[in-house]
Amino acid sequence: MGLRPRRIVAAQAARLRLLLANDIALAGYHLPLDAHPLHGNNAILAEQLGASSHVRAFPFKGEPIGAVARFDPDGVPAAELFERVAQVTQRAPLVFDAGRERIRTLGIVSGSAANSLSEAIELGLDAFLTGEPKEHVMAQARENGVHFIAAGHYATETFGIRRLGELVAQRFGVRHVFVDIPNPV
Repeated sequence: MGLRPRRIVAAQAARLRLLLANDIALAGYHLPLDAHPLHGNNAILAEQLGASSHVRAFPFKGEPIGAVARFDPDGVPAAELFERVAQVTQRAPLVFDAGRERIRTLGIVSGSAANSLSEAIELGLDAFLTGEPKEHVMAQARENGVHFIAAGHYATETFGIRRLGELVAQRFGVRHVFVDIPNPV
């Protein structure tokens, strides 16, 4: 394959100038921040939503990037889980409430993974959480009796980078700042 250089357009150059002029480092590791089994977006979401356990799932190019979260044997009331999602992501999620009254299993793939609802259905999960919806998922969720929760692309993808900053700061004694610039998508 090799390196495929891209031209830097004016808007990107302005952003880079701002960073370089202020000795700011920027790194982007999108999929590893989704996939990490302990410190990734999906693992942290499972943990903060109160899951009793979670396992890696939802492969992308052969590597699992999401999680299947399990709640205690009795599960959690659906309305309570939707409220937990709102609290954890700090925004009201879009919910297609089409599943069971109690949720025992939840598929989680942060960001833009609405198409993974099909895999959640194949796995027999009670609900699926991602960032963005797609038009077809409302009918698909209803037809298959599965809750679909879209909590925002940005809102579901800040957990891993914040945790990484904390870990790097602890390990190397460096200062880090997470600049929160919410996006309604």
